[in-house]
Parts: sequence; structure tokens; C-alpha cells
Amino acid sequence: MQEGTFHLPPAEGPDLPGAGHGGMRGIRRAAGRARHSLVNSPLTRRIIIINLIALNVMVAGIFYLNATRESLVVQRAAALVAEAELIANVFEARMRQAPGPSALLADEGAVAASLASLSLRNGIEVFIFDDGRRLLGQTRGSRAGASLAVLGEQPARRTPVSNAIAFVWDGIAGLFTPASRRSSPTLDERLRTLVQRTLAQGTVIRTELDTAGGAVISATAPIRHGGAALGVVAVASPAGEIDALVHGERERVLQMFVVALAVSVGLSLVLSSTIANPLARLAEAAELGRERNLGGTGEGRVRIPDLSARADEIGRLSRALSGMVAALYNRIEGNEQFAADVAHEIKNPLASLQSAVGTLRRIQRADQRERLLEVIEHDVRRLDRLVSDISNASRLDAELVKEDQESFDLLQMLGNLNTHLAGTAALREIDYITDLPAGPIMLHGLEARLAQVFVNLITNAISFCEPGDAIRVWVRERQSRVLVVVEDTGPGIPEEALDMIFRRFYSQRPEQSFGDNSGLGLAISRQIVEAHGGVIWAENIRPTDADPTSEPLGARFVVGLPA
Repeated sequence: MQEGTFHLPPAEGPDLPGAGHGGMRGIRRAAGRARHSLVNSPLTRRIIIINLIALNVMVAGIFYLNATRESLVVQRAAALVAEAELIANVFEARMRQAPGPSALLADEGAVAASLASLSLRNGIEVFIFDDGRRLLGQTRGSRAGASLAVLGEQPARRTPVSNAIAFVWDGIAGLFTPASRRSSPTLDERLRTLVQRTLAQGTVIRTELDTAGGAVISATAPIRHGGAALGVVAVASPAGEIDALVHGERERVLQMFVVALAVSVGLSLVLSSTIANPLARLAEAAELGRERNLGGTGEGRVRIPDLSARADEIGRLSRALSGMVAALYNRIEGNEQFAADVAHEIKNPLASLQSAVGTLRRIQRADQRERLLEVIEHDVRRLDRLVSDISNASRLDAELVKEDQESFDLLQMLGNLNTHLAGTAALREIDYITDLPAGPIMLHGLEARLAQVFVNLITNAISFCEPGDAIRVWVRERQSRVLVVVEDTGPGIPEEALDMIFRRFYSQRPEQSFGDNSGLGLAISRQIVEAHGGVIWAENIRPTDADPTSEPLGARFVVGLPA
């Protein structure tokens, strides 16, 4: 694949089914967006379900722990006790005015008249029993606006949703209603059972009195005369009054639950749109790149959606994916350029070999044939060196990732190199000077690879020096950096080549040294240093910085590594 094969798809233009590859791309993208819609998103469903579980647990807890019924029962029971004792006091006062103690209770007309004179709130029922449990009279209150039960008589405030919920609620509650309640006797029969207890103990309260009309609250008080209990006043709340009030409270809670449910689903969709949609876009871009790779369509670069402005994990993911894709494309382009450079570098010695072999067939003189054989041998050595260096360079990236980094002493490693390379410099009558600080300098990295860098720099300096020149290797610590400097008194580096010498296959060598180097040494050195988070550069040594045009006194290579 060459660099020219990368191109962007057209920014405009319809993607129609009949428009060739463009139409198919439009169909695939539309299908991808449909697959990742909010409705079909598993992440969206998970967010909604989790939020609804929390909401349902909260509402169930409200119903389970709600004290509304208990508080209403206590209030209504206290009111009924007061009313029962008040009615008993009324009868006791009239008994004191009657000719005989039991004359009033013996006259059902008088009892009815006394009950008729009472002002009772709407729905309340009053029963009068004698000491033999015989019902003497009863009445029902009709004072409008005085009953709490009117709260349950407002159907206009109910909504279809609340009615449906109430219907379901009543159906479920009916399953757990005891059979005794569904076949309960009448209210007066239930109150009659309390007469003897009231005569013996005084006021009696029953908060759960089951009747055919529903549960009621009752209070019974004795009617006394001269210290003796002659009758009983029984006051009962309207049937189902408490249930109606509690039912109304529950309906209001359920109505709020429906509102909270709608708000929760809406907020869940909003939250999901800020999470699921960006993730779906990132996944769609990655899947599109995979499909292009599998199909070999080469439709252009994979473009990751730019979500880097977000200050959350999705923004981090977008930046990471964009950086990863950019790094991959840079690596692909680098490999393509490297392959092109390799082809170009190998082509030169092959062309020379082809020319020498063709000429060798026509040459008859022995000295000329010998010279051509030397050229062929030189080109073969050049090809062998070139192939070896290319192989090492191509494996370098993978090896830098696979090898485990360890801590090592930089000074000890340089000391070993200096001991070995000083002998090589002495053979060429080159002075070898070292300036290393005392004490260890610990670094974390690949010791063998960094040693390869310094060997390349020092041997490179030796190759450019002549007898009588000098090489100096020195180390300094600068805050969080360690500088390793290799200087020589050779011819220096042309100013225009200071940056190019680190490119692959670039070589600035004398003509007599042509073909002895592949031009990969400094490129490999920079790759190793940058893999360790460091920097490397080259500069000329000049007698004064004020005159950049003066002849250089030599070359200096500086390697900066994190301490």
C-alpha cells in the first residue's frame, strides 16, 4: 500500500442505493445508526431498568413504612371516644330528670327522641343498648360537611391512571382479604358483642371491626346512673371511612409515582444519549475501519468522532482512540516510506552488480576483470550489510515493546563501553577522553538498547576522526534529566545536514567511504532514545557562538534521558 492510496470520501453527495459503492456506504451507515438508536441500545435499557428499580424500591418502601393509616385510626378513635362519652353524658343527664332511673331506657320513644336531638357528623352511626344487650335505638348522622369521608367522595379529582391503579390495587388486596371479612355480620350484631365488656370495664375501643360494609372503628361507653351501668352507647365510624382516606393517600402517592416514573425514564434517556450515543459513534467508527480492513476496500482513513471537548471518560476515550488511530496511520505511512527507501537503497547496488556482471562477460584483460570482481564483492558486502541493518531496524519496534525494562547504572554501562572502545580509538591514534561523575546514576530502561546507541555514536565519531584527533565522552545530571555527550574534533557536520543525519539511509560520508555504511545507525539511535522518553540531537562545536560562520572544531551529539 502506498501513501497515495489514502483518500477521503466525498464530503457531499447523496448515498443512493443505485449509486455504487457510495450508496452501499450510505446504507451501511444508516443501518449502523439504526442499530445504535436509543431504543435498541442495551446500555439505554440497562440505565432505565436500574433507575426504575431504585424508584420502585422507594415507592414500595413508602407503602410499607407509611404510618398514615395508623395515625388516622388513632385520631378517629379519639374522636369517637369523645363522642360516645358525650352522648352517654346526655343520656345520663336526661335519666336524672326522668321519674325513674331506667324509665328513659325503657321507653324506646324517649330514646329515639334523645337520639334525634343529637347533632352528629355525616355518616356516623349511634346505637343504644340496655344491660341485656337489647338494641333500644339507633341513628345515623347527617350533618353535611362534617365528615372526613367527604374526602373520598370526590371522583372528579381522579384520573384514568389513578382509577386503573386503584382497580389493580383493590384486586390485589381482595386476594388477601380474609373470608371472615367477606361474610361479616351486620354492624349492630358486632357491637352487641361489646356490651357486656363495656358494662364491666368502661369505655371500649375497637379499631378493626369487620362488618359487611367494611372495617369500621367503634367506641362504646356505659350509661351510668347512681354508679351503676344501665346501658351502653356505641358509636361507629362510617364503613370504610379509614380505607377511603388511606386509599386517597395511596392514590396521590401513586400519581406522584407515575410522574416520577415519566421523569425518571426521560432523564434516563437524556443520560443515555450522553453516554450510549457517543460510545455508539466511537464503536461505529471502529467497526467501519474493521470492515474496510477485512473487505480491502481502502475507502479512506478511519475518522474517530471528535469528543475531546468532553471532560469525562468518554472524552478521554475519544482522545485515546484518535491518538491510537493517528499513531497507527503514522506507523503505516512510516513503514510504507521505509519500504520505498529500502527498495531504493537495494536497487543501487543491484544495478551496480548487474552492470559489473554484464561488463565482466565482455572484458578479457585480467586486471580489469579483477577490478570488476572487487566491485562485485564490494556491492555484495554492501547488500549484506544493508539487509542486516534493515532487518534489525524492522524488528526494533517489536523488540522495544516486548523487552522488559529494568533499572541499571548508566555510569557502569558507559565505563564498560569506554574500556572497550578506547582500544579501538588507540589503534587509530585517536585520544579517548572520559569525564564521568562519581557515584551511580540509575536509569529505568533497556540497558542493551541504550548501549547500542552510545556504541553507534562513539564508533561514528571514531570513523570521522583522523590520527591526532580526540573524542570526549562526558555525563552530567540536570534536574530530572541525564545528559550523555559525545564530542569529537573531526570535520563537523554541514549545517544543512544536522537534522537529516537522523533520517533513514542518509549518510554524510567521504567519497572513499561510500557503501561502507547503510545510513541506519543514527536513525536507529533516535528511535531507541525516543522510545525511552528521551531526545537526541547533533550540533557543531565552534570557537565562539557569536560567529556561526566560523569553521567548526568538531561535532557534538547530545542524548537526554529522563532520570
